[in-house]
Amino acid sequence: MSGYTYLDHAATTPMRAEAVAAMLPHLSEHYANPSGSHRFAREARKAIDDAREVVAEVVGCRPGEVVFTGGGTEADNTAVLGTVARRGGTALCPAAEHHAVLESVHRVHGVVVGTTRTGAVDLEALAFALDTTPDVTLVSVMTINNEVGSVNDIAAVAQVVRRHAPTAVLHTDAVQAPCWLDLRTVTPHVQYLSLSAHKFGGPKGVGVLVVRDGASFQPSIIGGGQERERRSGTHNVAGIVAMAEALRLTDAERPAELVRLAALRDRLVDRLLAELPGVHETVQREHKVAGSAHLCIEGIENEALLFLLDEAGVCASAASACAAGAMEPSHVLAAMGVPIELARGAVRLTLGTASTAADVERGADVIVHAVHQLRRDQPVGVAT
Repeated sequence: MSGYTYLDHAATTPMRAEAVAAMLPHLSEHYANPSGSHRFAREARKAIDDAREVVAEVVGCRPGEVVFTGGGTEADNTAVLGTVARRGGTALCPAAEHHAVLESVHRVHGVVVGTTRTGAVDLEALAFALDTTPDVTLVSVMTINNEVGSVNDIAAVAQVVRRHAPTAVLHTDAVQAPCWLDLRTVTPHVQYLSLSAHKFGGPKGVGVLVVRDGASFQPSIIGGGQERERRSGTHNVAGIVAMAEALRLTDAERPAELVRLAALRDRLVDRLLAELPGVHETVQREHKVAGSAHLCIEGIENEALLFLLDEAGVCASAASACAAGAMEPSHVLAAMGVPIELARGAVRLTLGTASTAADVERGADVIVHAVHQLRRDQPVGVAT
């Protein structure tokens, strides 16, 4: 976006040029339906099979455990609703989950457990809930919080689930994870894992639900038998191929990008802390991923701040993109115990592969100017 400074990579990422290049042939000359039996259909099917191999290698599972979906929300819904529909019982999740999980758990009258001040699941509260809730069949805990960037220790969560509800399956919404974590360290601990291509340089409208061997659910989309009858519907061949290429590159480049983006994030946050009184880091940096800066700014309303940033050509957000337009404070911040007065001034600034040092400097300049404009000499606290 020429002329704009993009600080909203947690909402979506720009498509990588390599993913676009991988996608284009399947939007033009290679257009066959992979469910057919002729030569051109077989070529399309091979493209899907090759993409499945790539995804499986990066995620750390078998190719047959990769189910292609229409995105992360569908994958989350399928894991939660499909498991309860198949097995009965109760679903359980933390209060700071993405709405795709949280609302699915509410729909099946499940249980919501507490969250720590860092935005991670409270393991003691999880253990208590598992001990006191009859017939828990599914637990869902996100790998990385989409709003504040905090990281859950999925291995520790899995230990708690095995100890207190050994028959329950564990799902993780890992939609925010590929840019920041090696998924091979997460997948061995779960039965289900959700991904969404547009969070790591792929196209919108395509995702993955990893279904480990032995896990079963009731499909929500039926009628065609695709994906071994786990997700019917004609395959989005172009999107699947592009997603696999974006995921492969993200995995290969992650070590270097973590170092680069952590330095950029630190520069951005340090400038705001130094130049604006009354700015608070919502989650300390050791508890969250390298590209995430979530701040609560005293003396402002985030709706007004985002308006000024947009007018100046800086893209940011106050909460999850799925909650855009909602004026009430974020459910994540409420779960973390952030006072409502601070939550009203919350802003999410997230970096990604396309981010540069110039983006950080310009973003900081614009934010500082906008906050001063909004405060109009109102008294505020001291920067922390």
